[in-house]
Amino acid sequence: MTDGDVAAFTHLGSTVRGALSERGFSTPTAPQRLAIPPLAAGENTLVIAPTGSGKTETAMLPVFDHLVAGEGPPEGFGALYVTPLRALNRDMRERLEWWGEYLDLEVDVRHGDTTQYQRGKQAEDPPDVLVTTPETLQAMLTGERLREALQDVSHVVIDEVHELAASKRGAQLSIGLERLRDLAGGFQRIGLSATVGEPREVANFLSGGRACEIREIDVGSNVDVTVRRPEITEADEELSGKLVTDASTASHVRLIRDLVAEHESTLIFVNTRQTAEALGSRFTELDLPIGVHHGSLSKEARIDVEDRFKAGELDGLLCTSSMELGIDVGRVDHVVQYQSPRQVTRLLQRIGRAGHRQDAVSSGTIVTTRPDDTFEALAIARRARAGEVEPTAIHEGSLDVVANQVPAIVQSRGATHVSEAVETITRAYPFRNVAEETIREICSELHRNRIVWVDEDADRLETTGGTWQYVYANLSMIPDEETYEVHDIASSTRIGTLDERFVVNFAQPGEVFIQRGEMWRIAEIDDDEATVKVSPIEDPGGEVPSWIGQEIPVPAAVAGEVGEIRGVAEPQFRAGADAAAVGRELSGRYPADEYTVTDACEQLERQVDGDVAMPTADRLVLERQGRSVVLNASFGHKINETLGRVLSALLGQRAGSSIGLEIDPYRIELEVPTSIATSDVLEVLEDTDPDHVETIVELGLKRSDALAFRLAQVSAKFGALKRWQGSGRMSNERLLAALEDTPMYEEAVREVFHEDLDVDGARRVLERLQSGDLELVTERGRTPIGTGGRSSGKELLAPENADASVIETVKERLQNDRVILLCTHCTEWKVRTKVKRVRDQPECPECGSTRIASLNPWADEVVQAVRAEEKDEEQERMTERAFRAASLVQSHGKQAVIAMAARGVGPHNAARIISKLRENEDDFYRDILSKEREYARTQSFWD
Repeated sequence: MTDGDVAAFTHLGSTVRGALSERGFSTPTAPQRLAIPPLAAGENTLVIAPTGSGKTETAMLPVFDHLVAGEGPPEGFGALYVTPLRALNRDMRERLEWWGEYLDLEVDVRHGDTTQYQRGKQAEDPPDVLVTTPETLQAMLTGERLREALQDVSHVVIDEVHELAASKRGAQLSIGLERLRDLAGGFQRIGLSATVGEPREVANFLSGGRACEIREIDVGSNVDVTVRRPEITEADEELSGKLVTDASTASHVRLIRDLVAEHESTLIFVNTRQTAEALGSRFTELDLPIGVHHGSLSKEARIDVEDRFKAGELDGLLCTSSMELGIDVGRVDHVVQYQSPRQVTRLLQRIGRAGHRQDAVSSGTIVTTRPDDTFEALAIARRARAGEVEPTAIHEGSLDVVANQVPAIVQSRGATHVSEAVETITRAYPFRNVAEETIREICSELHRNRIVWVDEDADRLETTGGTWQYVYANLSMIPDEETYEVHDIASSTRIGTLDERFVVNFAQPGEVFIQRGEMWRIAEIDDDEATVKVSPIEDPGGEVPSWIGQEIPVPAAVAGEVGEIRGVAEPQFRAGADAAAVGRELSGRYPADEYTVTDACEQLERQVDGDVAMPTADRLVLERQGRSVVLNASFGHKINETLGRVLSALLGQRAGSSIGLEIDPYRIELEVPTSIATSDVLEVLEDTDPDHVETIVELGLKRSDALAFRLAQVSAKFGALKRWQGSGRMSNERLLAALEDTPMYEEAVREVFHEDLDVDGARRVLERLQSGDLELVTERGRTPIGTGGRSSGKELLAPENADASVIETVKERLQNDRVILLCTHCTEWKVRTKVKRVRDQPECPECGSTRIASLNPWADEVVQAVRAEEKDEEQERMTERAFRAASLVQSHGKQAVIAMAARGVGPHNAARIISKLRENEDDFYRDILSKEREYARTQSFWD
C-alpha cells in the first residue's frame, strides 16, 4: 500500500478512521482516492465513477466526519441523501446504518411509504442523516416543523445525478435545492454520477452554476467488451423445436445460456420490458435459474428476484434500465447486453455493474441479432473504450416545472413578492435564462386556474383555497398515467402492472401475453377497479405485450460511425474483396470475432453485388418500390425523425393526403400516394430552406396526437386541464385549439422538440446536401440495406407464425365480437349480433336479399347514411363502403363477416385476405392477425 493509497483517508478525523479499520476499509477505492480530499475541504464536488465502486462511502465519509467533529451534529437534519428511486433507499439504509451506529449518528429514511407515525417522529426529533427522494424533499419544504429542521442542513448528496439532470424530476429538484438554500444558507453539494459526456454541464446542474470540483474515474480503460453474433449450430435447430421459435433466435438463447453458465453471477440487460418477458419465457421453458426484473413487476416480485440473485439462488438476472442504477444485488462478474445498447452511456452504466470491486476490469458481451445491430454495437463498444460519451441533455427552462414550483414556494413561505420567487427560480441552473416576464405569465395562468392568487397592486403571490391541494397532488413531475394491476384469477396474487394504453389497444378477454417470464391469458378486465385478471397457460409462444416506453434513441454520432464503417468497406468490395476479407480487416479494429463482423458484412456485400450505391456517413440513398419510399440516412433517431416530419408534411401538402412515416437510426421510410413522384421527394430535400425546418415541423405538430398527449400532461401541471375540459373528456383537436398561444402550448412544443427531435442536426443535413457536401443517389426498387431496417428489427423472440394457442385466441375473440348486419337492398332490416350467431350465408328476413353488409357494432351513422334519401359527401362515402361490404358477404358469406370483424380490416383488406389460396383454416386467421398487427403499427398515420 503506497502513501498515495492511504493519503485520502488522512483527510478524515480519528473517529471515522477508526470506523474504517473496523469496517475493513484498508485501501481507498479509486473514487475515494480522488474525491475525499475536496469533499473533506467542503467543496461542491461531482464524483463520476461506475456503480458499486464505493461512491456512496466516498460521499458520506467526509459528511460523517463533519457531523461528528467539533460540537457534533446539529438539532435539525445535518445531511440529506437524495436518491431518485425508492428501491435504492433499502440498500442505502442497510449500508449507512452501520456507519451511523458506530459513529453514534441517527440515519433514517423518508419516502412516500413512510408511516405517519415515523414522519411525526422525524419532525419532532430529526435524524442526523436523512435518505429521501426528490418528491419527498418537495413535501418536506412545505411542512412548518420540517422547514425548521431543514435550516440546519450542511450537506446534500444527490445520487445518480446524471439520471436526474436529464429529466423534469431533476429540473424540479434544482429549484427545490435553491428553496432549501433560502432556508439553510449555503450547503455543500455532492453529486454521484455514472460516466457522462459533458461533466461540467452536470456539475453546473448540481451546484446551480457555482464553483464545483469534478473528480472522474476513466471507465473506458477498465471496460472489456466483446460483440458476438452467434453462429447457428445443429444444437440450435433442436432447441428451436423446444422453444417454438426459429433456429436464429434459439442461437441467441443458447449463447446467453452458455455465457451465464461460464460465470458466477450475470446481469442480462435488454432494451425493452417485452424483450425481458419474451426472453424470460424461453429461460423458464429451459428451467434455467434466471430471474426477470423490470418496472412493471410488483415491488414484491422485484425484491424477491433481487434477494435470490444476491443469495446465489439465481445465476442470472434479466433486467431493463431499472438495474442500471445502484440497486444492490451483490457481486456481478459479467454483463450480457442483448442487442445494441443504443448509447455509449448506457453500455458504460450497464457493463460498469460487473467486476468493479477494487478497481477490477468490467467485462461484458453484446449479443447482436442482425447487421444494423452488429455495426451499431461495434461503434458503441469502440466509443466506450475511447471515452466518447454522449452529453447529458438537461431540460432547459421547463415551464411546467416553474408552474409546479410557484405554488410550492407560496405554500411554504406564505405571501411572497413575485420578484423573490423569480430570484429563487432563476438561480437554478436549468432556469437561468428564463425571463421574468415568462414567469409572470405563468403566475397569471395559475391565478386564472385559482392555484395561486396574484395581488397585482402589491406585486405579491398569495395562497388560495386550492394551493395546498395542488401542491400535495403535484409533488412529482412524473406524468400521471393509469396503470392496471394484473392478478392471477386463481390465487389473487398480484403479478405486475400494465399501462392503460396497452390495455385499451390490445387487452381483452382471451388475449395472451407474457409477464414475469410466464404466459397468461386474460380472463377479465375491470376498468373501474383498473385490474386485469389472468390465468397461466402452458405455452412458450404468444403475442408479447407492448408497454408504453419510448425506444432508446441512437445518437447521431453512433449512427454516423455505422455509416463510416460502410464507407470503409465499400471500396474493398468494389476492388473484389469478399465479406470474410472485409470482416477480418474490421475485426482487427473493433472488439468482435471474425464470424460476427463477416456475418454483418454480407449485407454490405449484397448491396455492392446488386450494383447499387452504398449509404454512408457522406451519402444518402433514396430508393423506391411502389408506394414505399426509403431514404437511407445514417443520422440517428432524432435527426431522422425531424427530416421525416419535414418530408411527410411537405409531401402531404402536395398530395392533399396523409403520408405514412416510420424511422430508425439509418432509414426514413415513407408510404406515399401514387401521385407523389420520386422527383417530388428529391425536390423537397434539395429546395427546402434549412432555416424553415423548425417552422415546418411545428406546423406539422399542431394537429398531432403526440403534441396533444404532452399538452394534456403539461396543462395538468398548470391546473388548467379541468378548467378547459369542463365535465367530460376533451378531444385532442379542441385541446390544442383552446391552449394555443399559452405557456402550456409553448412548453409542450419545447418538450416534443427536446425529447424526440433535433432541428439543428436536420438543418445541417439539408445545408450539406444543398452545398454538395453530402451526396444524394436514387435507386429503383428496394436494396439489401434499405430493407434491413424495422421489418427485420421486430421482436425476434415472438414466433414468426402465430402458434396454435394464439390462433385459437384470435378465433375465439372474432367469434365473440359483435357486428351490425344491415340489408342494403330494402335497408329496413338491421340486427346487432355476435359473429358466431351469423349464418353461413346471411339473408334478409324482410325481403330475402343476400346483399347484407357487415358493419362495426358502433357504426349506426353508416346505417343512417345508407337509409338517407339525400346524402352529403361523407354519407355517400359511408354508403359506398357499406355496399362493398355487402357485396363481399354476398360472395363469401360468413367468412367475409369474420374477416371484417377484425381490427382495422375493412372490405378492401378483407377481400385480399379471402382471395388467398390456403391449405388450412389456421392460415386464414394468421392472415387476419397479420393485417391487425399492420393496422396497429400504422394506425396513427390513418386515424
